[in-house]
Amino acid sequence: MRMLRLGLAQINATVGDLDGNFAKVVRAIDSAREQGVDVLAFPELVMTGYPPEDLLLKPAFIARVIERTHDLLPHTKGMTVVVGTLERDRDLYNAAAVLHDGAYAGSARKIWLPNYGVFDEKRYFAAAETCGVFARGELRFGVNVCEDIWVEGGPTEDQVARGGAELILNLSASPYHAGKADERRRMVATRAADNLAVVGYVNLVGGQDEVVFDGGSMVLDPRGRVIAQGALFAEDLVIADVNLDDVFHARLQDTRLRRGRDADGADPIEVVTLSALPAAAPASPARTASAPQAERESSESAEVYSALVLATRDYVRKNGFDTVTLGLSGGIDSALTACVAVDALGPDKVVGVLMPSEYTSQVSLDTALELGRRLGIRTMTLPIADVMRAYEGALAEPFTGRAADVTEENLQARIRGNYLMALSNKFGWLVLITGNKSEMSVGYSTLYGDMAGGFGVLKDVYKTQVYELSHWRNANAMPGGPEGPVIPDLTITRAPSAELRPNQTDQDSLPPYDMLDAILRMYVEEDRSIAEIAAQGFDEATVRRVARMVDFAEYKRRQSPPGIKITTRAFGKDRRIPITNGWRG
Repeated sequence: MRMLRLGLAQINATVGDLDGNFAKVVRAIDSAREQGVDVLAFPELVMTGYPPEDLLLKPAFIARVIERTHDLLPHTKGMTVVVGTLERDRDLYNAAAVLHDGAYAGSARKIWLPNYGVFDEKRYFAAAETCGVFARGELRFGVNVCEDIWVEGGPTEDQVARGGAELILNLSASPYHAGKADERRRMVATRAADNLAVVGYVNLVGGQDEVVFDGGSMVLDPRGRVIAQGALFAEDLVIADVNLDDVFHARLQDTRLRRGRDADGADPIEVVTLSALPAAAPASPARTASAPQAERESSESAEVYSALVLATRDYVRKNGFDTVTLGLSGGIDSALTACVAVDALGPDKVVGVLMPSEYTSQVSLDTALELGRRLGIRTMTLPIADVMRAYEGALAEPFTGRAADVTEENLQARIRGNYLMALSNKFGWLVLITGNKSEMSVGYSTLYGDMAGGFGVLKDVYKTQVYELSHWRNANAMPGGPEGPVIPDLTITRAPSAELRPNQTDQDSLPPYDMLDAILRMYVEEDRSIAEIAAQGFDEATVRRVARMVDFAEYKRRQSPPGIKITTRAFGKDRRIPITNGWRG
């Protein structure tokens, strides 16, 4: 029986922290060696962090990445390690370096360069034209990078059908959106079953600016069944004992593989032979991460909430902050933001600020304070009424003869933004904004007011999702977080209001959120026309109004802080609409 101990090291790399990433890789190699791993794979561009963006235009950065990759060689004695890195050969390549027994044995360069959504790889990299296979004793394994495995009939099939690969290693940095883990699992299972090969898929984990990587690395057998799965939203070392004879028997019984492609005129695929390794002592049984381990994040709300927590923690810590602050209004958006912050950082690292005006109800104050008590965070109260009166006095002359309108409402929001930014300046706290995707979409937000801050936890979360996540968090505690219902019932059941004028509710200005969010999903994420959306049963005038608000608010969104991507199309890198734009559909 031909057995191989395969390891997948999903680690949380930091873009640009080359020494820190190097140290993490070495620790994972040492841990894998202790557990008898033969072949160990790391995620795409783990040495640089992903995406490195315009750091890739700096020659010194590229040279240091390549140098640090070669520095790994002494640590790979007695093993085969495949690590995501850079290679320069006239052009720059996104590569998977194969380090074998202390030597640089070769590499697999990325062929399919994504250039959509958050990806800009054609800006930086040249595309490889060929793929290869590595021979390690009797084992032949193919290595490809991220997008390459998504292409049906692409490198994976070549490596199997032309190169005889029994094992495919795919190094990925695949960003998260809701439902992505299931989509990814189905795709990888299809590649394994179609090619009758074992597939080791290793994915990055961690937050990087707007995107978050969810891990979920997996090993699949030749029938497409998951035999080992890594954790979601956490670092993990997945180890599986793979019986390579299963591949032989599966192929013996199945004639689907296209054999003899070389006879059709294609050049033989390159096979790189790795040096022989000394016989290893029998290893103890692998402590294999099982598929059910990852299924603890089974529901979409649990998955999304975990993504928000991980991305918030990484953004705060990787950017050198210790504490965050946010305005607590008594509303559901600030309540959910505070919950995520506490679960990410701990209650002692979160400061909630109540900033009441003359329009703030006692119910709002009471529920905000109750939230702070349940979460165990520090709160402070900074009224804005006196400052607002000073503004009104200063502007009385130029505003003579003009009735109060949204101007006075926005002034209140901007006073609050000034308060929070003053606290940030004085104490070094990062300000979290609390606006959601529904509000950001239609411009129901104030520049330099509630949009003032450093990070938007809910920026890509629709209002209807805010309610779903709040219900979920009240029913489920996060590891190390406060237990029990943390968001007061009244916060969830009250009609949402900015409380910037008497008896104000959101629905004075916006359609009901269930209708608004349905329209926004089609208009923003799916690029459907007004006529197409109206054909789904929505009032055409309402659709036109929503579309007009979305288009007009582009200039606001361009000035908003970064936020976490959890949908298929977030504002920012995913959706780049010109501000100056005469197209109205």
